[in-house]
Amino acid sequence: MAKYSYAPLSVDKKDDTTTTTSNNNNDDFVQERMPMCVGICVLLAIVFVLSKSGSDVTNTIRANTTPTPSPRMISSNANSYATILPATTYNTAATTTTTNNAAYATTPPLPETTAYNTQQYNNNNNNNAAFATHNPIPETTGAAGYATQNPIPEAKTNNNNDVYHPITSPEQPNYMTTTTPDCDCSNTNVNNDADLLAALREKALAATTPHIIECSAAERGESQAACHLPPKERYAALQQKGATLWMTGCSGAGKTTIATSLEERLVKEYGKHVYRLDGDNLRTGLNRDLGFSSADRAESVRRTGELATLFSDAGVITLVGLISPYRADRDAVRQRHLDQGIPFYEVFLDVPVDELKKRDPKGQYAKVESGELKHFTCIDDPYEEPLTPEVTLKTHELTIEQSANILFRTLERDGILIGAPKVSPPGLPNPDGDEIVDLHVPPELQAERRAEAATLPKVLLTDIDLNWLQTIGEGWASPLKGFMREGTLLETLHFNSILVDPFNLTKNAGRLERATNFEVFPDHPPPQRVSMSLPITLSCSSYTKDAIESSSQNAVALVTQMGQTVAILRNPEIYANRKEEIVTRMYGVIDPGHPYIQNIYKGGDYLIGGEVELLDRIRYNDGLDPWRKTARELMAEFSAKGADTVYAFQTRNPTHAGHAYLMRSAGEDLRSQGYQKPVLWLSPLGGWTKDDDVPLDVRVRQHEQVLEAGLSHPGGLDPATTVMAIWPAPMVYAGPTEVQFHAKSRRSAGASYFVVGRDPAGMKGSSEAQASPDDDLYDGNHGRYVLQNSPGIGNMQMLSFVKVMYDVTDNVMKVPDDKRPDDFISISGTKMRLLARNGATPCSPTNIPTDLVQANCIPSGFMVPKGWEGVVDYYKHSAETERFIPWSRPILPAPKHERTKTDGGHFGSTSFRLQHLDYPSFWHDVPMKPTFSNPALNEPTMINLITEIPRMVTAKMEVSKERSHNIIAQDTNKDGSPRYYTYGTPFFNYGLIAQTWEDPNVKSRAGHAGDNDPLDVIELGSSVLEMGSVTPCRVLGSLELIDEGETDHKVLCLSVNDVRFGDDVRTVSDLERVYPNTLARLVDWLQRYKTSDGKPENRLDSTTPKSVEDTLRIIDETHQRWRALCGHDGSTLSSLHPSALTFWLDSPNCRG
Repeated sequence: MAKYSYAPLSVDKKDDTTTTTSNNNNDDFVQERMPMCVGICVLLAIVFVLSKSGSDVTNTIRANTTPTPSPRMISSNANSYATILPATTYNTAATTTTTNNAAYATTPPLPETTAYNTQQYNNNNNNNAAFATHNPIPETTGAAGYATQNPIPEAKTNNNNDVYHPITSPEQPNYMTTTTPDCDCSNTNVNNDADLLAALREKALAATTPHIIECSAAERGESQAACHLPPKERYAALQQKGATLWMTGCSGAGKTTIATSLEERLVKEYGKHVYRLDGDNLRTGLNRDLGFSSADRAESVRRTGELATLFSDAGVITLVGLISPYRADRDAVRQRHLDQGIPFYEVFLDVPVDELKKRDPKGQYAKVESGELKHFTCIDDPYEEPLTPEVTLKTHELTIEQSANILFRTLERDGILIGAPKVSPPGLPNPDGDEIVDLHVPPELQAERRAEAATLPKVLLTDIDLNWLQTIGEGWASPLKGFMREGTLLETLHFNSILVDPFNLTKNAGRLERATNFEVFPDHPPPQRVSMSLPITLSCSSYTKDAIESSSQNAVALVTQMGQTVAILRNPEIYANRKEEIVTRMYGVIDPGHPYIQNIYKGGDYLIGGEVELLDRIRYNDGLDPWRKTARELMAEFSAKGADTVYAFQTRNPTHAGHAYLMRSAGEDLRSQGYQKPVLWLSPLGGWTKDDDVPLDVRVRQHEQVLEAGLSHPGGLDPATTVMAIWPAPMVYAGPTEVQFHAKSRRSAGASYFVVGRDPAGMKGSSEAQASPDDDLYDGNHGRYVLQNSPGIGNMQMLSFVKVMYDVTDNVMKVPDDKRPDDFISISGTKMRLLARNGATPCSPTNIPTDLVQANCIPSGFMVPKGWEGVVDYYKHSAETERFIPWSRPILPAPKHERTKTDGGHFGSTSFRLQHLDYPSFWHDVPMKPTFSNPALNEPTMINLITEIPRMVTAKMEVSKERSHNIIAQDTNKDGSPRYYTYGTPFFNYGLIAQTWEDPNVKSRAGHAGDNDPLDVIELGSSVLEMGSVTPCRVLGSLELIDEGETDHKVLCLSVNDVRFGDDVRTVSDLERVYPNTLARLVDWLQRYKTSDGKPENRLDSTTPKSVEDTLRIIDETHQRWRALCGHDGSTLSSLHPSALTFWLDSPNCRG
C-alpha cells in the first residue's frame, strides 16, 4: 500500500517534542485517514468552482478582424532564433464568453506558431469541469489538447529548412475569450496573449513550493535523494557519470555539428549513454508552445535546463545546443545543476560575426543584411557572452574533430567517462578497481603493528617476493591488496583478468579479500572486469604451513632473507602450489631452462594468500631509492607538472637517441589530439631481471644523463615534461602475457598511454626450450596485438614503436627517408653492446663510417656523451658482479655486535667479512666457556656461543676456517652465488662453539666421520643475537645430524640472558614444557631444510635429543681434537687430516 508523506513550508523545532511512539501513531492515523481527506478536498474544490460560475467579469480580447493575407513562418530551428513575422494573432469573432475565471489558469493560450478557429468551442465552455475533461492541455505542450479536435495544419518547410505552419484566413472574424486570472496583473504590461502567459507562468513558478516530498523514505528536512538510487551506485553500474555540456553561441558557430561529432564518438567508440538536446527535438515537442520573445526564450532555456538536469542526474551525458542568448538564463540553469550536484559545463563557441557571415550555412545572415530578417540574435538582438565558461571553442581556428576532442578530453579529465568517483588527479585515469591502493601502516600505528608482528608466525620472503610485496603495497597491482588467494589466481591464469565489485552493486564487494569457496557462488557475477595477467603469489614450505596452521592467530609476519619484518599478512589462505599449471598457463611454452620458470619450480609446495600491511616504506639503500616512488606519489608528481595525460615508456636497456625520438614524437602526437601538457614517464624496470640484462644502476645513471642533457642533444629528454620513476615488479619474461601487466600497472600510477615495441617482455629460449632453443620464445608482433585486445585493459591506449635509423646528414635518429636510403645507418642493440665492450669513442660528426665496428666509433648523436661513457664502463667491467646493482635487492647493515668490524662488500655479498675487535680469530681465540666474576655462575653446562646467523636471517654466514683470522663470511653455492636458506625463516640463532673441531678422522659408532667444522650450536631463546656476539649459553642437549654421510652434531642451548625462560629451563624437556612443539619444529627443519633447494632430506641419528651429560662429553671430545689441530698436545699438521693444511691456524692461541 502506498504511503503518504508531506513536508510543511517550515517546521517549528520547538513543536517537535513528541515521542517516537506518538509519531508512529500519528503516521498510522495519516495513512488511514488520508484517502478520505483527499476526497473531501476534491468535493470542496468542485463546490467552490460551481459557486463562482457566472459571477466574474470576463475580458474578451478583440483580435484583428481582417483576414490574414498570406501564410507566415516562425522558424523552429535551434540555430535560427529569428522572428520573421510579428507574433501570431488569433481570430476570435463570434465566440461566446467563458464563464469561469479559473479556465485560463488550467488551459494555457495557444502557441505562437499556430492559429486556431475557436468557434466550435462555443458550446463547450460553459462548464469548466467539462472543458477540463474533454480538452485537457498538458502544461508542457501548450495547446496540444486542442489539437485532438482541431489538428494543426501539416508542417511545411521553406528553402532554408525552416519549419512553419500555414494559417488560412477565416471568412469572418472570431473571438478568443480569456478569463481574468486569479493573480493581480494590474501592474503587468500585457500586450498580447504571449505576454500574459509569460506573466502567469512567472507567477506560477514563483508560487511553486520547493518542499514537495515524493516518498515517505525522505523524512522531514531530508533530500529526496533518499527516494532514488544513490548516484554513486547508479553511475558505477552505468560506468559513466551524468553531466551537461551547454553549448552556447551565435547561429552558425557549430553547436550542432560539434555536438553530433562528440555524441557519435562517445556512443560508438566508448559505449556511453549520450543524448543531444537542441531545437530539432525541443521545438517540436517540449517547447513547441513557446515563441521567441525574451520571456519565451527564458522559458525555453529553463525547461531545457530542467530536462538536462534530469537526464544528467540519470547518468546521461547531455549535450545541449541552444543559442540561449541571455546570461541570467544560462546562470540559472548552471545553478540548478550545482544545487543538484551535477557537473555543468558552459561551452562558449566564440566565433567572430564576420566569420559567421562567411559561413552562413542557411543563408540567414544574408537575409539579415537584406532586411528580410529582423531581431536576429548576435546582429540586432543581443547575445550576452559567458563571463567564465568552462570551455571556449574558437571553432574558426579549430577543425570539428579538434573541437570535439577538446570536449572529450574535458570529460575524460574530470572522470565523467567512468562511473566511479574520480580518485586520481584531473587528466589521469583511475586505477583498476577505482581505488588508489596504498597499504602502508600509518606512522602512528607502526610501533603497535611491529609489536604484533613479533608474536606472529613468520613467513620467509625471497628478494623476488619482496619485489612483489612492494608492487602490491604501493598500489601497482590494484585492486590487489595482498598475495593472491586461490580463486583470484585461477581467474588470473584462465582469463588474464579478474572480476571486481568495488561499489557492491551485486553484493560482491571485497570478494578478493575473502577466502576462496568452491561450494558457494554469487547470485550475480561482479560487474567489472579488470586486467590481471600475472600470478602474484607467495610460496612456502610445509615447515611454514605447519607453523601457521598450529598458530591460534589469524595473521603472519613477512620476513626478508636478511631478517627484516616488513609486513603483516591477514587471514592467510594456504593452498597447493600447482607449479606446472601455473607455468603452462602463464607462459604457453616449454622451456625448463627459463630463469623465472626455474624460480617458480624452486618455490615451496604451498601458496599463501592474504591481505598485507606494510610496516614501513620498502627501501633498498642502493643509492637509487630517490627514483622509487609509490603510485600515489607518482600521481602527485604528474599533477605538479600540470599533466593532462601521461604516457609511459618502459626501459630495460640504456636509452639512445632512437628511443628519445620515439618518446618526443609520442608527446607531439598527443598534443595534436588536444592535450595541452602530456608528460612522459620514463620507467626503468627495477625488480628481478635475468643475469645478462643491463644492471639497474647502469640504466638509471644513464637515464639521469639523458635528462640532464635535456633538448640540447638528440638523445636527451626535456626534464620539464618527463618524470623518471623505477617500476618495482620483477621481470618474468612471459611475453604477451606479461606485457598486459606492464601496461595495467602503469595505469595504476596515472598513465593513459603505454609505449610498446616489438617482442615486449620476451626473451630467447634456453638450450632446453622445446620449440625455440636459442631463438625468440614469442613472435615479435604478438605482444602488441594481444595487449591491444586484452580483457580488462579498458581505455588505455598503446603507442607502437616505429623503425628509426641514424641520419648521417644531421646526426639525428629518425624515421628513414625512402628517397635517400644511403644517408641512414642501422645501429642494433647487438651492435651497440659490441661497440660498448670495445670502448668505442665518438665518430667525427662530418665523417661517419659505414662500418662502425671496424672503425670502433659511435656516432655523436646516438647517445648523450656521459651516458655512453657509463655504458662503456659497464661492458668493460661486467664480470665484476658486485660492482653493479643488477636489480632491486635490499642492502642492509649487518646485524653485528658492536665489538666487530666489517670489511669487503655489503652484508649478503660474497665479499662480506666480519672480524672481532677483541679476538684475532673467532675460532681459536674466543674462550670455549665463559668465566663469570661470580663463581656460582660458572656452571659446567655453560659454553660460549659465537653467533654466525642471527634469528630469522637466512643468509648462510659461517666462520671461515681457511681465511685469515677465521672471519665470518657469506657461504656460497657451487656456482659462486651467495647461499641462503630457502626452507623458511629460522626461529633460532645459529653459531659455533670456539676451540672445537669435528675431526674427519674420528668416526661415530655408526661409522660416520666428523664434518670437519667447529661444533654447531642452535640457541632456542626468543631474542635475536647479534652476528659476531659471544653469548654465555646453557647446554640443553644435542641432536646428531647425518649430512651427506658425515656426522654434524647440533648442540642445543639457551642464552642465560633470555628473560623469557629464566633458570628453570635446563633440558630440552623443560623447554618443551614452557614452549611446546619446539623440538618437533627443529627436527623438521634439520631434516628438510635442504629439500627446498632440490636436495634430499637429511637424516637424524635420533629425533630424541642426547642428554646434557652426553652433549658435554661430545663438546669435550671435539675440544681435544681442536687442541691437536693447534698443536697443544704436540701433534703435527702432517699427522692430522689433510684438510688441516688449508686452515688458517696462525692465531696466537693456535699455531701463531
